[in-house]
Amino acid sequence: MSKFGVLVMGPAGAGKSTFCTAVIQHLQNNKRPCFYVNLDPAAEDFAFEPDIDIKDLISLEDVMEEMSLGPNGGLIYCFEFLLENLDFLTDPLEEVTEDYLIVFDMPGQIELYTHVPILPDLVRTLMRGSLSINMCAAYLLESTFVMDRPKFFAGTLSAMSAMLMLEMPHVNILSKMDLVKGQVAKRELKRFLNPAADLLDDDNSRGRPGDEDEMKNGDPAATENVMGGASFHKLNKAVAQLIDDFSMVSFLKLDAQDEDSVGAVISYIDDAIQFHEAQEVKEPKDEMDSGMYEAAMDR
Repeated sequence: MSKFGVLVMGPAGAGKSTFCTAVIQHLQNNKRPCFYVNLDPAAEDFAFEPDIDIKDLISLEDVMEEMSLGPNGGLIYCFEFLLENLDFLTDPLEEVTEDYLIVFDMPGQIELYTHVPILPDLVRTLMRGSLSINMCAAYLLESTFVMDRPKFFAGTLSAMSAMLMLEMPHVNILSKMDLVKGQVAKRELKRFLNPAADLLDDDNSRGRPGDEDEMKNGDPAATENVMGGASFHKLNKAVAQLIDDFSMVSFLKLDAQDEDSVGAVISYIDDAIQFHEAQEVKEPKDEMDSGMYEAAMDR
């Protein structure tokens, strides 16, 4: 029996939990069941109660207090503990049927997705173990990054790093589109959906190449000089060219308050995990099993 899931991730503040809420609401509105898994040991408030909550196993607050660790070290400890107690996660997932979309809400520390091997181990367990979940990652990046192009390319680089690290299908998403309405022209915004190095060629917000010869106060270490001028432009151009050369990252637009926007993103996720290909044609009078279905609808 096939299972299907989406790993919702991205940097802190990108709108992951808001997106999870919008996805669950959309699925409920369309009479489609959902199984919600919270894997953020620091999360507190939920619009929908998780079916599995990592805080029932371990919480970041307890780890920081008892192990004298900071937030990042504590988070890594929490995931190492989860990997040592995987039955907490896998046993309930064994009962989930192919009708469900399993939504994994992840924490926002990007080192989990870029250079720490913990998450790849978890993904391999979920996708290649006995559960054999058809999964994709939904990587969210806040759309306001487009107004600061070097920052946008830094975020895009983190998305590409996650794609290479996790080795699973990815859907990259520019979230919070409502925040840039009226600030970025639609034609200009389209350029960011398929990032290319030439986006930096007409960016004058950080100073022009050659400005390093006109350093303020004559101090190359001054913030205004480090964050502008030809050297900074060359660094950003190299990052942008790397992303352009790989040609792996493209973005979808998301406004979590817009039902059509959420539905469009879910459609891309379904294509990535081949959800509809595995569904059997049901007669109108067929009754779907379930206590689980009704529970998901009533959540």
